[in-house]
Amino acid sequence: MKRAVYRRPNKPMVLAVQRREHFGDLEKVELAEPVMVDRATECHVTPDDVAARMVDYLGPQGDWLTLEPSAGTGQLSKALLDAGHSRFELVQVEKHIQLAAGLDKFGSVVNRCFLEWSSEVAGKVQFPRVIMNPPFSDVRKHIAAALSLLNRGGHSEPATLVALVPITFEHPDTETLEVLPPDTFSTAKVHTKIIRIVEP
Repeated sequence: MKRAVYRRPNKPMVLAVQRREHFGDLEKVELAEPVMVDRATECHVTPDDVAARMVDYLGPQGDWLTLEPSAGTGQLSKALLDAGHSRFELVQVEKHIQLAAGLDKFGSVVNRCFLEWSSEVAGKVQFPRVIMNPPFSDVRKHIAAALSLLNRGGHSEPATLVALVPITFEHPDTETLEVLPPDTFSTAKVHTKIIRIVEP
């Protein structure tokens, strides 16, 4: 083959390229830090849609002092604030140090075991609203502890507790609001439901 075929007579071998010095303002992308949950915490993160419905079941916004025991990653707290509830009326209890550290943006945080803390404050504080997704292995103890703090606290309307519990949980005053799909929690193969307990 002749070398001439590789030549470009009377044509430049280099083309001028226009440089663009400015590509416009690029928006900085902030990546959310992943939440690492130790399996020992039994923290099963409530899906956004389920948390929103639980808040709806709790009742309208107002000056209700609200308790979230075993607050975990704050999914229920976030849903409360998204629905218009005040962060200044919210008390979150979480014993896991790292999880508790991420909750202060939602409301006040008590970094304690809920069962221990509730026994210490029973009779000293009243919560007209309680919303919770308790550890499934000790669900009866956690519900009983929450009920010991549930009181209308001077309000005219009844005190209300809404909880996400295993489908096997029973209580004489329980109203079952929803039976959730079995794949609600990817880390826990357990059938669950949303319940409500109203104290007159």
